[in-house]
Amino acid sequence: MQTRYIGRMSAHLTGPIAAEITRRLTETLGPTHLQVIDDSEKHRGHGGYNPNGGESHFTVEIESPVFAGMNRVARQRAVNHALADLLQERVHALAIKARTPGE
Repeated sequence: MQTRYIGRMSAHLTGPIAAEITRRLTETLGPTHLQVIDDSEKHRGHGGYNPNGGESHFTVEIESPVFAGMNRVARQRAVNHALADLLQERVHALAIKARTPGE
């Protein structure tokens, strides 16, 4: 597993979908911390698992000043909006931990 660090941001990259998630969230939400984790192997044999390379289940930990004043649901919607087509076509499950700097 490869890890890429950008300031306080890191992505555990296993393939192009993790890289695309990182790119989109970085461009859209300007995070001060971002970690994209491919959890696919934990879901081997479960619905939505992709036996041809994983990249079906992810956890995103994101910290961004954009989230100030937003409740948990609004923060998750902002992340989902940035990744909308990936969630429809390529990503089966996404766990989101979204906070503002200092939370």
